[in-house]
Amino acid sequence: MNLFTIPVPSPSSLWITVRLGGAINVVGSFAALWALVKVLRMLRWRVKTTQLLGPPRTSLVYGVSRDIGSSHDRAAVYERWATEYGVAYMTPSVLGQTNVVLCDPKAIAHFYARETWTYVKTPTTLAFLESSVGKGLLWAQGETHRRQRKALTPAFSNAAIRKLTSVFYDSAYKAKGKWDTIIESSKDDDAVIEVQNWMNHISLDTVGIAGFSHDFGSLDGKRVSVAEAFDTFGSNQPSAVHKAFILLASVFPIILKIIPNKRKNLFKELGFTMEQISNELLIRSRREKDANMSQGGEENSLIGLLIKSESQDAELHMSAEEVVAQMKVLLLAGYETTSSESWALIELSRHPDVQTRLREELLAFGPDPTYDQLKANLPYLDAVVHETLRLHPPVPESTRLAAEDDVIPLSEPVRTVSGNMTDSISIAKGTLITISIGAINRSSTIWGPHAKEFKPDRWLIEDGISVKAKEVQGHRHLLTFVDGPRACLGKDFAIIEFKTVLSVLVKNFVFELRDGPDTPIEIVRGILLRPRVAGEDGTGVPLRVRRNFVRS
Repeated sequence: MNLFTIPVPSPSSLWITVRLGGAINVVGSFAALWALVKVLRMLRWRVKTTQLLGPPRTSLVYGVSRDIGSSHDRAAVYERWATEYGVAYMTPSVLGQTNVVLCDPKAIAHFYARETWTYVKTPTTLAFLESSVGKGLLWAQGETHRRQRKALTPAFSNAAIRKLTSVFYDSAYKAKGKWDTIIESSKDDDAVIEVQNWMNHISLDTVGIAGFSHDFGSLDGKRVSVAEAFDTFGSNQPSAVHKAFILLASVFPIILKIIPNKRKNLFKELGFTMEQISNELLIRSRREKDANMSQGGEENSLIGLLIKSESQDAELHMSAEEVVAQMKVLLLAGYETTSSESWALIELSRHPDVQTRLREELLAFGPDPTYDQLKANLPYLDAVVHETLRLHPPVPESTRLAAEDDVIPLSEPVRTVSGNMTDSISIAKGTLITISIGAINRSSTIWGPHAKEFKPDRWLIEDGISVKAKEVQGHRHLLTFVDGPRACLGKDFAIIEFKTVLSVLVKNFVFELRDGPDTPIEIVRGILLRPRVAGEDGTGVPLRVRRNFVRS
């Protein structure tokens, strides 16, 4: 070979090669460092966290997460594992992660007492909430959460809700009038009405008037952009690919930002629509305040408190971004948690004896009950409402991340992987903790052998609530509204609205499932979970409704 014919690289190409090699080395170094940090964290986690029994991994990538996600009854899965492995156990999750699942009332009370400080939302949850509803009460943690919650609390006081009860009745009676017209125009004495859609409209109009002094008019048939945005989720169920991305995002939250998908775009559109409406309502309310047109006491309404908090010298100041986020949260909560009313009408249709007894109580009582009477003087209505909330919580489970090391006490010992029994479990920083609200609310171990059945009488008879159920620290021993610093701020608002709507509808109408009492009902995802007739599209609950002509 002639050495003089060997091509000599130019200085510029040599520099590119060197730079490329350097870049590869840097990337390799960072990858090695990332892997080392992961290994060290894993070793620390194994040393500091009590290793519990649990179900075996069914997938190298997803652990058992895909099995849970694809189950028609996730709560039953968690409860079955609790029976097999104990009141605290571990489940293998995505890419080697492990979740600690708590099914013990004492452990859960400890957890909720420390939520938002020791136990915080996961990075994936925070990224999703920030992109959809902003940095409001659902997103906030620690001191930020305490400040925002304290600023909003007066709007949800007993005195505030007492004043709003008439608003709840107005929306319920408006729906009643529309239903009367539908039934009158039918050939028979009844009509098939898709009640879930109507429950959404009742709640949206109620939230608009009660929270923002604005009537959306959805019960009058007005086109409401935010309602249309919410409804698109019911007709666009998450695909298998979307579900896989969501699972992987629990390890790599950036997936939520960089990989496009249809539901992500829907959430983006929903966020934009809610923000646009919130800003319009705020501008109008600020003008009214400046013109001294506000009625006395409005500063204790939600919109009044939000405008008040915008002031730089306010004790509980909120930024403009936070104010808009609170409005988006209320719109979301108001529209998406109405599944409880739909479930109540489904259960009453399945149990005509319960429906008749409830109607008799309401008719015997006479005129529409006041706020205080709704709370204290209609025991069977109260029982039906809380039995519905027990069996059908709108949010079925929650997962949090341990922000620091902790030790969680148990009310009964569990067996560890090593075979030892322990009555407390050590939790290392970075551990994922899951609580299945549905499993605790419907646990046979906690609520007795009839836990899965709709039995309102359990709330009325002596020993109807078991000793074990009374250990659950939450509203009426339920986890539906969770507990601790993050307990649902709008709990009383939601319950009084629920009772008001149900009392008006059950007094005036008789309900049956369209296809008979044995019609199968399945759970599908809107934004939250909702019922629908099995095999049908969307999130419809068609009931056969006829007027009740018996009056006391």
